[in-house]
Amino acid sequence: MDINKINTNSVIPDIQSLVDARKIPIKRVGIRNICLPTNISDASSIIQNTIANWTMTVSLSENDKGTHMSRFIVLLENYRTKILTPALFGSMSLEMLTLLNAINGDISLSFPFFIEKTAPVSKSKSLMDYKVEWIVRATEKIKTEFELIIQIPVTSLCPCSKAISSYGAHNQRSNITISLVFNDYSDIKMSDFIVLAEKESSCELWSLLKRPDEKYVTEYAYENPKFVEDLVRDLAASIDKKFLNIKKYRIEAENFESIHNHSAYAMVEKSV
Repeated sequence: MDINKINTNSVIPDIQSLVDARKIPIKRVGIRNICLPTNISDASSIIQNTIANWTMTVSLSENDKGTHMSRFIVLLENYRTKILTPALFGSMSLEMLTLLNAINGDISLSFPFFIEKTAPVSKSKSLMDYKVEWIVRATEKIKTEFELIIQIPVTSLCPCSKAISSYGAHNQRSNITISLVFNDYSDIKMSDFIVLAEKESSCELWSLLKRPDEKYVTEYAYENPKFVEDLVRDLAASIDKKFLNIKKYRIEAENFESIHNHSAYAMVEKSV
């Protein structure tokens, strides 16, 4: 086909703007699983270049046949080179409502977040990665709600095993997942919650450990046994004490048991 012969002046029908006769509203419609380079920053002011997986959705009224999918990409292109803070993320969600003529909508992005850690004895440095998700929920009343979700891998050692054994105790890798909804965008620092969760475990993890570090980690965990119940309760108590800007939270822990064919799981949540 000769592209020069295409009539670009012809009227292109806008099907998604037609009225829908079924009169069924849609709670969420949009795009999912779009992966883009993203610049992330929080109250620490440290900028991290990462790869984020985005989901963007809005509500659709009973009268509208479809949303304008391309407008989500337009918005993403406008923001992808900016340094994304929680506050700017909230502003982006409100701009999305205006662009899509919606009364409410959500944006989420999940990404690996890296922290350089120093081994306890050898002082060897290495990067640890943590799974992070940001979610912002917006309404036409110019209100937004920001949620931070972080998964932190740690070590836990069974208090019961230690108490009943003549020597040794079984330990396991555990995942602590913290979901936090904030009252406002001030002073949100991801590393604070990672450090706190690691502190409340039997022992934290490092990517690089030398033999003296392994001795330290093994003995430290042995002296600091924790049930899965202890992990969530101790962390909840510390969050209640240290952070006042949190509207509600959910704390989950899963122990991948080393002597059982199942995981141990606990969850606590709080809504103010």
